[in-house]
Amino acid sequence: MSQNSQSSLGRATSPGGGSLAEKHPDHPRLTDLGLDQASSTNHAQPGIAAEGVTTTPTSMSDMDSPSPADTKRPGGLSDGPNARSKTITVADGINTFGVLNRHPAPSRSPKPTTDPFSFRVGVAEDRNKRCRRTMEDAHSFVYDFAAIKGQGYFAVFDGHAGKHAAEWCGQNFHEYLLDAILTYPDQPIPDLLNKTFQVVDTRISRLSQTAKSSSGSTAAVALLRCEHIADNEPKGFTNPGLSPRGLMEQKGEEELEAMMAQDSGSRRGSMGGTGSSGGSVQRKHSGRRIRDFVRGLTGTEKRASSDEATEVEEEPAERIEAIEAKNEGGMRRVLYTANVGDARAVLCRGGRSVRLTYDHKGSDTQEAKRITDAGGFVLNNRVNGVLAVTRSLGDTSMKEFVVGSPYTTETVVDENDEFLIVACDGLWDVCDDQTAVDLIRSVQDPQEAAKRLLEHALTSYSTDNLSVMVVRFYHK
Repeated sequence: MSQNSQSSLGRATSPGGGSLAEKHPDHPRLTDLGLDQASSTNHAQPGIAAEGVTTTPTSMSDMDSPSPADTKRPGGLSDGPNARSKTITVADGINTFGVLNRHPAPSRSPKPTTDPFSFRVGVAEDRNKRCRRTMEDAHSFVYDFAAIKGQGYFAVFDGHAGKHAAEWCGQNFHEYLLDAILTYPDQPIPDLLNKTFQVVDTRISRLSQTAKSSSGSTAAVALLRCEHIADNEPKGFTNPGLSPRGLMEQKGEEELEAMMAQDSGSRRGSMGGTGSSGGSVQRKHSGRRIRDFVRGLTGTEKRASSDEATEVEEEPAERIEAIEAKNEGGMRRVLYTANVGDARAVLCRGGRSVRLTYDHKGSDTQEAKRITDAGGFVLNNRVNGVLAVTRSLGDTSMKEFVVGSPYTTETVVDENDEFLIVACDGLWDVCDDQTAVDLIRSVQDPQEAAKRLLEHALTSYSTDNLSVMVVRFYHK
């Protein structure tokens, strides 16, 4: 059994009283805990639809919303306290066209090895209402990422001090990564992941400063990429129909955010210029609509009335089809990961757990030294006595110490690699890497595997929000 994995710690850069209930509004009051055991474990994710049927199951965060009136603000962020991940849907056929959180229809063949896709994704999440009053996690996945068949994007975002940073990342992070790949096609993916994290961190910080918000999020991101070797260098595939938006140069950000805030059936997915399901869509947004979006994201203004909102104009355009990744000289699949904070990605290789991320915590001596060198301090394993993680996206008030530079890994996927687990610390606080692998290794359905890990965390008395993603690889 061979392993090809490279890891590097991203460079750290320095950009620059109240009651218990006030400091920790996400924790329940004593009166909130009068729940029976059965209700506390009601966390089953709605199942995937039958073959050929499109469905829109509701995410756990939607189900836990306080009331039906908890709708969305301009920009797609809810008025309520719970973070919203984009609704998980199922395509009518095998083609997802790179839409966010859309599964291909189940294969007609009983054997997964004949499936045209090289992986399947399962997601389970739970607010953990016995311990948390709000849901601040978000997740996202994309089949056929960058319009290349067989590529995938998988991510979990764990918010703190509010849900906005995690929710924004769940809706938009993949588009920034795609833009980085299209803008700098010759740069190594670890460098592009680092660049993406930095640009996203800057964007979230700018939006947060508008509202004087301190919301932040940890992140674990994985990219499954198809590559070929050219001139002794690994090369990726590029769909000629795609072009960058300019996000790496901080252009088109508001238009993207407003577009991604639309319902999944009418917004653009990670397909460059493509539409989500029925064709490419070009949208025109008035200045008022974009301003309303930013205000809604940062919480600085109540939702605009219907007569104030400007309608979105749509013009049909040609849909860009995903292309096959083929090369006569041979192919390989590479799993790239990047993380900030304590969200974690663990690979099962031949039954053994391989951690692909690094926990950025105040208890880590290297991270503590970096913070003290920057002029901060670590008290009780918390940055400046407040934050338990030392790297994150957002956290504007502590950006001088809590940086957004990720830890990255690069792993060539071979036949020994069975599945990937991406989860927030709500799982890892009560379950070590090998135990997680052992619990689900015999479970072929990734959705059932994710639910099993979620159940294990709840029965092991996890006290945090829970988001678990399982990606099972199928080797042809």
